[in-house]
Amino acid sequence: MATPFLLIVFFLIISPPPASSSTSTIHGDSITLNQGSSLSIDRPDHVLISPNAIFTAGFYPVGDNAYSFAIWFTEPSCSNSCTVVWMANRDLPVNGRNSKLSLLKNGNLILTDAGKSVVWESNTFSFSSSYLQLYDIGNLVLITSRERVILWQSFASPTDTLLPLQPLTRDSLLVSSRRLKNFSSGFYKLFFDDDNVLRLVYDGPEVSSAFWPDHWLLSREAGRSSYNSSRIALLDSFGNFTSSDNFSFSSMDYGQQLQRRLTLDFDGNLRLYSRENGNGSWVVSWQVFSQPCKIHGACGPNSVCKYIPSFGRKCSCLPGYKIKNPADLSLGCEPEVSSVETEATFIGLPHVEMYGYDFDIFENYTLEMCKEVCLRRYDCKGFIFKFFYQNHPDNIPYCFPKLQLLNGYIAPNFKGDFYLKVPKNRPSKHWSAKEQNLDCPAGAVKQLDRRYDKSNGNWSLKFLLGFVISTGIIEILSLVLLWLYFTRQQKIYSTSEDYFHATDFRRFSYSELKEATRNFSEEIGRGATGIVYKGVLDDKRVAAIKRLNSASQGEAEFLAEVSTVGKLNHMNLIEMWGYCADKKHRLLVYANMEEGSLAKNLSSMELDWEKRYKIALGTAKGLAYLHEECLEWVLHCDVKPQNILLDADYEPKVSDFGLSRLLSRGQLHNSSFSKIRGTRGYMAPEWIFNLPITSKVDVYSYGVVVLEMVTGRSPSMGGRVADKGRLVEHERLVEWVKEKKHGAFAKSWWVEEITDPAIGMDYNRRKLEGLVGVALKCVEECRDDRPTMSQVVEMLLRLENDHYPN
Repeated sequence: MATPFLLIVFFLIISPPPASSSTSTIHGDSITLNQGSSLSIDRPDHVLISPNAIFTAGFYPVGDNAYSFAIWFTEPSCSNSCTVVWMANRDLPVNGRNSKLSLLKNGNLILTDAGKSVVWESNTFSFSSSYLQLYDIGNLVLITSRERVILWQSFASPTDTLLPLQPLTRDSLLVSSRRLKNFSSGFYKLFFDDDNVLRLVYDGPEVSSAFWPDHWLLSREAGRSSYNSSRIALLDSFGNFTSSDNFSFSSMDYGQQLQRRLTLDFDGNLRLYSRENGNGSWVVSWQVFSQPCKIHGACGPNSVCKYIPSFGRKCSCLPGYKIKNPADLSLGCEPEVSSVETEATFIGLPHVEMYGYDFDIFENYTLEMCKEVCLRRYDCKGFIFKFFYQNHPDNIPYCFPKLQLLNGYIAPNFKGDFYLKVPKNRPSKHWSAKEQNLDCPAGAVKQLDRRYDKSNGNWSLKFLLGFVISTGIIEILSLVLLWLYFTRQQKIYSTSEDYFHATDFRRFSYSELKEATRNFSEEIGRGATGIVYKGVLDDKRVAAIKRLNSASQGEAEFLAEVSTVGKLNHMNLIEMWGYCADKKHRLLVYANMEEGSLAKNLSSMELDWEKRYKIALGTAKGLAYLHEECLEWVLHCDVKPQNILLDADYEPKVSDFGLSRLLSRGQLHNSSFSKIRGTRGYMAPEWIFNLPITSKVDVYSYGVVVLEMVTGRSPSMGGRVADKGRLVEHERLVEWVKEKKHGAFAKSWWVEEITDPAIGMDYNRRKLEGLVGVALKCVEECRDDRPTMSQVVEMLLRLENDHYPN
């Protein structure tokens, strides 16, 4: 549960203020926008101003004749360089002519581009009258006049900034801007992760990585708590920030009544700004990183970041690489030549660190031994060589060979060097790369086209031309309407009662599902593609309704994919009951699973040995069906405990496979994936090595899930375990289990050492040992060494039928 302070403040800020006495439509500066009224972009005085005159809401210029509806600080006064704290349409600006923000009679707030297409809406509905008001705290609120019910508020959907008393919750996140003067969505996000911890994540065009708290620390080691599931954080007006995961900080000017804002800046740093009322200068009173080069994605791949306090971050390409796009240095560098040399050597770069993607860690290796390891693999890009590694002994050399060169930075206090692999005939062994600022070069910004044709020419000629065009348009529209009428009649005849004949799916309307979920009020899960809500259908069936994040799929593609999923029928796959493709809304309706996800149950004491084995076997059967038995080859791409649901009898159901990857039988060896898919820790090496993707990626993920079920440990953070009275840290679960079973210090009781204490002592040791053996076969680095899912099922059934003594 959240702390009492956070809950009290949260309910205070969502409580509506006293009713406004204004009931007229807006004319010029005002504090309310009533039903049937609009704010027009053609009227500069059509803005909403908070009663204390500190905040203004209106159309704000973001480019050449491009505007977004925004909220900004107006005290002190500003023109086109105001401090913006919220935007409705940051990624889809509207035209500078005829665009409007309108509050319709039905209670829906819409933003139209040049009086035509709707680019943003609040998706609200109300039978009673309502109005829009900007509060003194900077919250833009749509509220009913009589019942005082809040229909929508800007505080619930922040962009890149949190204001004092604005909560960050499980349903909201901060997304940085793209550049200093580019307000569109950037690559950095601040949100509560599935483990209830507040995190900073770099979500770039090719890879994603969490970089705060430090990725090598467990939550408790970073001072965080994952046990509070309320997921709420709040900044108060005095400069104190408190989060439900036990993270908190106070600004340097804590206690003073100042204007404040917590902003996730375009460079990925989270900063708290403050200033005195009437003073136009913002001062940084707290920030996450004092060394900004440690922020992931600073300069992109194949580059190195260097921080100079007087200039900021500087980006340099590694030797043999060139800038990929001078207009955007965050995209990094690419090789100068595409040819691959057979012979290679190394260039030493002192005090350069490269984050992650090590294919192994070699302890007590000399520099020459490390070079030999990297030379033996064609995909090794270089290695870090240093004499210290986390809690391991000092004065012992460690080697970290790299498969990718990401997030490189120079740090004088980094006690190690990076050795870059280069062609042996390279003329120079010295690094003399040209440094680049992170600012966008002049002329590199492409303006949005918002032009209008100006009126000129002969009036009579225009009238005649207009008459001819109008007559032609009327004739065309008549033919189109006639065609649509017959098409609709044919569709009604062929798809009676909104069901697919092939799948017997129900096609729901958005309003039906909105009513079934009580306006999407009860969240029961979330994933990369959307949020799942509990709902009760009109036939009293309890359903899990997944609301997809976006409607990027076309109507035909979406319906075809739903139709294909409808042909899947297996007891270990989640059952789909229907779908919704209503305008821009895309929803999927599934049977509700009473016991929730495997991830939720692993942290409880409900899963004994028999249940865990049953879940492992059922999950394998479901994946085997997807890979080998159904008509279409279904590649899941994201097998993890969160996507394995359990019914009342703890029978597993694999979920979230419908939108993963559907291929024909002739595409089994497919490498056309445009972006890495899956969840870190469960992903097969093929994703990182850019190898062809087959069903063996699901086999690898399944093996990690089984090891997690047996040990109770996270796949990417094995944890700290007792070993003869001392604590030993293990970075990855797979390596930890292999070390316990096959390592130099392997013991006869290794099974007891790795088994989750929550299982208890009532388990068959030989059977559990066999299950771990199957899982280790599934996580082999080479995909050809892994079994198929049908072979996994056979091995597990053989274990189940063999009678071993306990």
